[in-house]
Amino acid sequence: MSILKIDNVHLDLDEKPILKGVSLTVNKGEVHAIMGPNGSGKSTLSYMLAGKEGYDSNEGKILFDEKDISSLSADERANAGLFLAFQYPVELPGVSSMSFLREAVNSRRKYLKKDEFSHLDFVKEARKIANEIKIKEEMLKRSVNVGFSGGEKKRFEIFQMCMLDPKLAVLDETDSGLDVDALKVVSEGVNKFKTKNNAVVIITHYQRILDYIVPDKVHILADGKIKKSGGPDLALYVEKNGYAGIVDAA
Repeated sequence: MSILKIDNVHLDLDEKPILKGVSLTVNKGEVHAIMGPNGSGKSTLSYMLAGKEGYDSNEGKILFDEKDISSLSADERANAGLFLAFQYPVELPGVSSMSFLREAVNSRRKYLKKDEFSHLDFVKEARKIANEIKIKEEMLKRSVNVGFSGGEKKRFEIFQMCMLDPKLAVLDETDSGLDVDALKVVSEGVNKFKTKNNAVVIITHYQRILDYIVPDKVHILADGKIKKSGGPDLALYVEKNGYAGIVDAA
């Protein structure tokens, strides 16, 4: 059963075509990797899925959990279970990480008609998950991403993902700027999150994160279209030979 189905989606920015007929199906329990050269439309695709303002498709359909989400706002999509981890997480000075996350988690629980967490229950849950994915409790006492290293920001994004428990997690170049140790921690968090009932889409330039999070399918996006799809070996091919051969052949 599909969690995400993108059907012939086109998107223009400033009257310039960016996505030119993208089609993609992601089923429950699957990990998909989307790779491609700079300017291929990878981040645009992630912003469109998340509902970022100004990134509305002008043709095609986006079905999430078999429902058309084209008209839903970003927060409605998030509550429905679509999570985006940003390439460059923003800092929110003065906003407590725990308060921020509790509001987000309770908003989703309310949407799902579940009881909202009390302050104490939320703290217990946050500490449990932080321990499972090796997040230092000290990070949770700070303002959102303020004073965090690049690696800490990415770890906090994965912590948010695990707390929110979305149906689909889209990771937009989560591996960029990470050293080997941070990459391992982030990857372990993603692997703990994965179940047969959710799905992960990893947007990346490099094969190295796919050593730790093994994809079921790899797609090469270039010039606004998926030029080739395959298994994990496709990522290894790109690492060795680059994109030129695939893009030119397509």
